[in-house]
Amino acid sequence: MHIDKSQIIEVLRSKGLHDRADWVDRELPEVVDTSKNSSLLRMLQIDPTAIGRTGS
Repeated sequence: MHIDKSQIIEVLRSKGLHDRADWVDRELPEVVDTSKNSSLLRMLQIDPTAIGRTGS
């Protein structure tokens, strides 16, 4: 599954995690592969299934 980086940033900012959101904005591609980045998403406490899909 793939999700837009902007959706991850939005979730982080809604949690008040602005520094992490800024880091994600700098470091991740525009479309994030949830399989390849599963550890990072877990660390950020992001549930990709709750965000939605942009493709598979």
